[in-house]
Amino acid sequence: MKSGMKILLAQPRGFCAGVVRAIEIVERALEKYGPPVYVRHEIVHNKYVVESLKAKGAVFVEDLHEVPANAITVFSAHGVAKSVEEEAAARGLPVLNATCPLVTKVHNQGKRYVSKGRKLVLIGHEGHPEVVGTMGQVPGPVILVQSVEDVAALDLPSDEPMAYITQTTLSVDDTRDIIAALEDRFSDLEGPDTRDICYATQNRQSSVRDLSKLVDVILVVGATNSSNSNRLREIGTEVGVPSYLIADGSQLNPEWLKDAKTVGITAGASAPEVLVDDVIDALRRIGPVTVSVLPGREENIEFRLPAELTQRQPRLSPAMQER
Repeated sequence: MKSGMKILLAQPRGFCAGVVRAIEIVERALEKYGPPVYVRHEIVHNKYVVESLKAKGAVFVEDLHEVPANAITVFSAHGVAKSVEEEAAARGLPVLNATCPLVTKVHNQGKRYVSKGRKLVLIGHEGHPEVVGTMGQVPGPVILVQSVEDVAALDLPSDEPMAYITQTTLSVDDTRDIIAALEDRFSDLEGPDTRDICYATQNRQSSVRDLSKLVDVILVVGATNSSNSNRLREIGTEVGVPSYLIADGSQLNPEWLKDAKTVGITAGASAPEVLVDDVIDALRRIGPVTVSVLPGREENIEFRLPAELTQRQPRLSPAMQER
């Protein structure tokens, strides 16, 4: 690395409001009720966050069968299927729902379209927890579409009343071609306004596109199982800038930087700023750097916490009162 390397930080980057809310729900639950607090699935897709919460007393499980009777249970930011909610209710588990409000909005859109008699398409990634939860929230069949080819393969008449919803970790840019294919294929199609697309996903993708015009290499801080982090790396690569997804500074390969004068750093919506700092420290160990932040869209959105965690005298279910 040459001396005086420039580091440009994308703006915005890292935590979105839904992730901040989800983590705070777990932390506040641990403070109010004491450990352990059981969390179904990773609260967000980031190992550092998960391990930090484990150290405070959170226990992460993949199935409600692993949650003991009366134990406080948190649903992750990705949302869960209706069957999971019903199982928790049948067992009398005291639940704190950390589903991102924008994911809940998608659930409600899907339910509304189905109630109007439309066949519903979900644009998303098969197996992603948010997609599994959304398909399990809508009372009726949901057709998962991942590509333009999937749209062409739909065995439905062109005048079938249709509607679509999208996974929140996909941006307007990610879904544009698929939506266009649906519009070409079906004469009676409804879908959400583009303003309903997750602001955080779109903003982070726009900022990495801006970053890519100014740097020689892009480092995306995030987890390999984070959909939005992977997409940020893909965008950098697509526009011709070598781009790498790294969990933290320990994964930095100096070979990536040998011809670079300017390095761009961004972070997925579930990656905390402390990991961005760790990557910058790793770069400093290689050679002297200057750090600056690109101008970008300011995000001032905050989502409310569940009432149980904000009231001085929280209303507890009988199961919580037994603890």
